[in-house]
Amino acid sequence: CAASRQAACVSGCIPVPWLCDGEQQCPDGTDEQCGQAGECCAVSSVCGSKKVQCPGTHHCIPHWELCDRHQDCEDGWDEEGCPQQPCLPGQWQCRNRVCIMAEWKCNGIDDCGDSSDEDVCAPCTPGMVRCDEGKCILESLMCDDKDDCLDGTDEPSTCGKLHPAAACCPSGWGQGEGSHRAISPHITLVFCSARVDIRSGDLYWLAFVHLSCSRTHVPCHDGTGCVAQEYLCDGEKDCADGSDEDGCAQLCNTPGRSHSSYPCGLGSCLNASLVCNGRQDCTDGSDEGGNCSVPCQRSCTHLCYPSPQGPRCWCGPGYRLAVDGLSCMDIDECTEWAKGACSQTCLNAPGSYSCGCLPGYLLEPDGRTCKLTGPEPKLLVAVQSEVLSYGLRSGHEEVVLATDKDRVVFSLDYDLVERKVFWMDLATESIRWQDLNSGKKGTLVKGVRSDCIAVDWLGRNLYWTDGVAGQVLATRLGAAWQGIPEYTVVMDGDLDQPHSLVLQPLAGVMYWSEVGSHSRLMEASMDGSWRHVLLAQGLGWPTALALDLPTQRIFWLDEKLGSVGSARLDGSSVKVLKLHWVWSPFAVAVCEGQLYWSERKIWSVQQVDKASGKNRTVVLKRHGQPHGLQVSSWGAPSPAVPALLIPHPTHAVLAGTNGCAKSNGGCAQLCLPNP
Repeated sequence: CAASRQAACVSGCIPVPWLCDGEQQCPDGTDEQCGQAGECCAVSSVCGSKKVQCPGTHHCIPHWELCDRHQDCEDGWDEEGCPQQPCLPGQWQCRNRVCIMAEWKCNGIDDCGDSSDEDVCAPCTPGMVRCDEGKCILESLMCDDKDDCLDGTDEPSTCGKLHPAAACCPSGWGQGEGSHRAISPHITLVFCSARVDIRSGDLYWLAFVHLSCSRTHVPCHDGTGCVAQEYLCDGEKDCADGSDEDGCAQLCNTPGRSHSSYPCGLGSCLNASLVCNGRQDCTDGSDEGGNCSVPCQRSCTHLCYPSPQGPRCWCGPGYRLAVDGLSCMDIDECTEWAKGACSQTCLNAPGSYSCGCLPGYLLEPDGRTCKLTGPEPKLLVAVQSEVLSYGLRSGHEEVVLATDKDRVVFSLDYDLVERKVFWMDLATESIRWQDLNSGKKGTLVKGVRSDCIAVDWLGRNLYWTDGVAGQVLATRLGAAWQGIPEYTVVMDGDLDQPHSLVLQPLAGVMYWSEVGSHSRLMEASMDGSWRHVLLAQGLGWPTALALDLPTQRIFWLDEKLGSVGSARLDGSSVKVLKLHWVWSPFAVAVCEGQLYWSERKIWSVQQVDKASGKNRTVVLKRHGQPHGLQVSSWGAPSPAVPALLIPHPTHAVLAGTNGCAKSNGGCAQLCLPNP
């Protein structure tokens, strides 16, 4: 095996990034084991929990060397996609060239991601030590066999030679004194308490800490991590100690639970008809005794049940008890349960609700999930010099396009009308295409470099972003390269490193991300007019965008924050889920209830539930980095529309507002739609 890029396996060689990634590639499972005992290892065994691996090599670098203006990986991967422009007024530039608000400096939170906004602050407090890269950590974290410093300086080679030494509680820190001091992005020192080791007589101190989570997450009771608010009381234990499900049984009004439920003393819920029935149905017996014998004489709108607390009014399914304690109010499940009620459309009714699907979808037997009708949707994935097709129902894989081995298929998109795949070829600085019916290939335009391309299948144009020039450009899909570039600059000027781009041809609207000095999501008409900011808060590096039109939401993957975010197409109802397996996403696609993305660091395509971020599955893994990603529907030559874009082909073509869809809008050459 190639020592720098491959690891030995019983049946051959595998790429180094596949070691300890949670998926077994070697027949004997040795790629997921380490040590003589064969215990299961993690990715951290390759580079350590505080370092990152240069793709395809054994070389590891600390996080703070990313975007530090110095090439640490052999291929310069650690300096790719880094912001180039200076920060705006009122901002402060981190060591990794990320820009943050100036007032965020020295606020006790690692806003930069490399700790440089906290390294420049006051010296470490007594009882704490400073890592070589600048962060302060507790003395008790020294020599604990874990890299608490990003550079590992808390675990020097002399650790085995250290002896316990007496230490006193830092000045001003008495037992139980409530002084809060941030020492890392999530840990805040609450108070210090002096202790004496009875056996040695040494005086030492303990620092009590608590976890500080973002506004969209809540801490686990054991302080080991944070979970998204959406994960509370969802029936799955996401915290290691299961505290995200503690006390949930008392919430008798959670979605799907009858509103005629009685809370037992130990937390479980009991149907109200079983209360005061002469049998102890609650394990603690709290459903019997007391005032059970008092007759129901209240003027209840629905039902009256006896209870140990006296007669109570109860409401049937789909209703809740009003403030007066007598009448019942209808529950609007469509509003209160959001997407938990229906996957697409929801119609509320008195005491109930019903789910519906858009044209082109069929309601599943569960009564809430919509599934695409027609041909099986396929996932198109660019891996090195090939484009693979993966059946999202059958799991069938096949190579549908192959280029020269020395050329990389970068960003790609699919023209559903003519069944052509378009892709960016970085080696030749050109956008190329191939007809999947005939196999014919061609070049659309040369002399361009782009991070992302997008096809307007309705207006018959192709758009792309140029992050270096700060532009969005477009050309006709039917253009043929004749030695002279034929394209137009759609937007120019104040674009701050445009990166990912998605189109909504039916509405004549486009969305793109900017990853320059201040990351943001933008929206404009497809002719470049009506430009405005869709979202500018809570973003790190939104490197991948996708539209989910059935739910009218835009999704993004954030490489810096390691998160999946989504919002309505007007920028409202923002939802962010931090997922520790989002490392280096390149492209993302949404189909039905799943979200798919290409992960460059571990050379795989993965999927999760788009609403909860759970049920992660590795869909594809190949010898090479995956880049472009799209969901498409194979079918007859008629414009069968991919699930990623629109609900149904016939409805789309007839109801679209794209002015260029008919006769090229009356234009002799390029037509750019303005809704």
